[in-house]
Amino acid sequence: DETCRRLLSLLSPFKIGFITSDDWGSYARELPSEIHLSGKIFTQRIERNNLTLRTRIKRLARKTICLSRSIELHEKVSGAFIERYHFN
Repeated sequence: DETCRRLLSLLSPFKIGFITSDDWGSYARELPSEIHLSGKIFTQRIERNNLTLRTRIKRLARKTICLSRSIELHEKVSGAFIERYHFN
């Protein structure tokens, strides 16, 4: 529950319309019910997106030779992929 509260405090500056999650108890207790959607159908798209990122960007996969220790470079490569994949 404490971790969920910390996550909500980090997300509070953003204008979030709704939050999707699985049926974990902390989410049901801590998230406001008017913006919380729970269930497997809502998380499938998120998990598919995560899998696409991991398979297309080798930096996100474990035990790869493409790993960069520079966080700035990692963020730039990931951001460029997301921009091109979703908005191009």
